Amino acid sequence: MKLFVGLGNPGTRYAGNRHNIGFMALDRIAQDHGFGSWRKAFQGEVAEGRLGAEKVILLKPATFMNLSGQSVRAAMDFYKLGPDVLTVFHDELDLAPGKLRVKQGGGHAGHNGLRSIHGHIGEAYHRVRLGIGHPGHKDAVAHYVLNDFSKADQTWLDALLSGISDGAAALAGGDAQKFMNAVSLRTAPPRSSKTVAEAREETKAEPAVVKVAPATKAENRPDTTAPDNRSPLQRLADRFR
Repeated sequence: MKLFVGLGNPGTRYAGNRHNIGFMALDRIAQDHGFGSWRKAFQGEVAEGRLGAEKVILLKPATFMNLSGQSVRAAMDFYKLGPDVLTVFHDELDLAPGKLRVKQGGGHAGHNGLRSIHGHIGEAYHRVRLGIGHPGHKDAVAHYVLNDFSKADQTWLDALLSGISDGAAALAGGDAQKFMNAVSLRTAPPRSSKTVAEAREETKAEPAVVKVAPATKAENRPDTTAPDNRSPLQRLADRFR
């Protein structure tokens, strides 16, 4: 069994916030992979389903970001899980919008949700860091993360969430590289090569123009190899024309 936790703040007021991208990731997984309905449990909302061969519990803490660890600890205690099967999806200021990284362990870098989880279970869990960019100054961070994604963000955001859903089974199975590859195919797809037909059309030569050289004087002269059937009188007359 695996436990996927998305970080965010509960309620419609915060639903579209940058800080709630962890909730958004879990919502997309649940929707695309046929998870059961969300139900209240462990001071949050839970949905159950399967990703590949793994049974997976999705958890969205409803404790508000700063107390996320309470909900996570309650779920882990109930299912008797260790931090090695926990993966937390969270917003990351230090990554450009649409970028994603997977890591295990390490500090919380000032993220209040991670700080709370560290306090309840330690740091030895997996994280999926979801880049939202930085506003440029630390004093602007609170306002930035607690505001909605802009319309201009929707294209990369949808590609990122689709990639997370595509690779979710690989992540649950422990293949982080395959998971990140699936995300990259959505967020940075390779440039499609031209088809053979297109290449042929572009390289097709112009129709050849055949230049015909003007006929030489010899070519304009009458054929002298033909038999001459004129009478002697006619040949004489022709000479004085």
